[in-house]
Amino acid sequence: MGTKPGFDNEKYLKEQTKAILKRVKQFDNKLYLEFGGKLLFDYHASRVLPGFDPNVKMKLLKKLKDKSDIILCIYAGDIERKKIRADFGITYDMDAFKLIDDLMDWDIDIRAVVITRYQNQPAANIFMNKLKRQGIKVYTHAFTKGYPTDADLIVSDEGYGANDYIETKNDLVIVTAPGPGSGKLATCLSQLYHEHKRGIKGGYAKFETFPIWNLPLKHPVNIAYEAATVDIKDYNMIDSFHLEKHKETAVNYNRDMEIFPVLKRILRKIMGKTLYHSPTDMGVNCAGSGIVNDKIVREAAHQEIIRRYFRCKYEYVMGLVDQEAVQRSELLMEEVGVKAHDRVVVIPAREAAKKAMDMRLGNKGIFCGAALQLHNGDMITGKNSPLMHASSSLILNVLKQIAEIPDKIPLLSDNIIEFISTFKRDILNSKTVSLNLDETLISLSISAATNPAAKLALEKIKELKGCEVHMTHIPTSGDEAGLRGLGINLTTDPNLSSRSFYENA
Repeated sequence: MGTKPGFDNEKYLKEQTKAILKRVKQFDNKLYLEFGGKLLFDYHASRVLPGFDPNVKMKLLKKLKDKSDIILCIYAGDIERKKIRADFGITYDMDAFKLIDDLMDWDIDIRAVVITRYQNQPAANIFMNKLKRQGIKVYTHAFTKGYPTDADLIVSDEGYGANDYIETKNDLVIVTAPGPGSGKLATCLSQLYHEHKRGIKGGYAKFETFPIWNLPLKHPVNIAYEAATVDIKDYNMIDSFHLEKHKETAVNYNRDMEIFPVLKRILRKIMGKTLYHSPTDMGVNCAGSGIVNDKIVREAAHQEIIRRYFRCKYEYVMGLVDQEAVQRSELLMEEVGVKAHDRVVVIPAREAAKKAMDMRLGNKGIFCGAALQLHNGDMITGKNSPLMHASSSLILNVLKQIAEIPDKIPLLSDNIIEFISTFKRDILNSKTVSLNLDETLISLSISAATNPAAKLALEKIKELKGCEVHMTHIPTSGDEAGLRGLGINLTTDPNLSSRSFYENA
């Protein structure tokens, strides 16, 4: 049951590059291109558009490398409240560091980092100092005076003019960020103001993958975008400006629709004119051209909507989102006609937890279950025990099956497990001595040196990438890091895996 392609990545890359270069030529000197979504590792896009390369934007940048500069924006408030990027489980400031490293690996340099809506926040200052001490240029932009209603004040030396000008050398300037709400638009407009004061007739355009403007409003791919952004309350709508001007239906989202009249006034005030009559006009978005099998992408989007529902419930328990976000996730599930158990790994995981409870009836503790579906459709389960977390037993069971190792042959010896458990209890003073997945994978790699079965199992481990897993309890950091490292798509029921607030923090 391998994942079938619903998306032609090469066709998309060709069309998208062509569209961006065409837009650059529409302006005499310089184009500021707002890059929405994730620049690297766009796993949301690859999940809802099977065949989409999660690093296609980087390949696009590689093509444009000699023609472009890159500016990275991050909102000071996200640094201060330690907002988490779900795909990696790291904060947005750490993701910014990671993004800079990744760009360097692709031989692409960042021109500057801009900390937006900066108010001298302590965490933002630490972030800024780290960057500066690595030789990276850092700018701070305060909230723009007069925004969004007073265009005269916005487009003045007290508004955008109060921001420092960022020197760039190429005709195309890519303005990107670790996540939404990072101040990319304000940075683009601030730069445009400064360019025009210098006699450089620059322009602005927007590139993002979702929503896909030429898909129907209620297409599951577009609804999956709403499911991914319930925390910031994004929702899709018909671009009424586009319909009125061009007599063509296009899909955009609420923030772009709400800000467009303001943006149009600002652009006209800066440039003396504007080429754009709608938010859709501003875009250079070609993702729709890459869809080659609508049925496949619809089903993939349905699954992503369910994943996002589980993620939202987890974030609610962890105090990261409010009840309204959870309710919105539930409504989106109803809208496309799916339920939690339509994710096929959910019920087997819950049954594994029940089995663990039945086997240890009368014992105190929390009984966790986990299930993984292989690409061929096979379902494998695991459960926690005094020796291992549920995710650890699950992955060992999976590796045994795909490597065709008999169940009676151990991958980890009792001595290794006992030694690690004793070390955790007596040396690290850990309250739990059972092995999490990170510990289990390290132990397996060590065992491979002397255990042929463990070596064979490790040789199969890459086959787990892209598999679906569900757990009945929120995994510990060691479990989540292990599953993420294997490239597994994880969902979890919103139950804490321990009674300890400290361990679940």
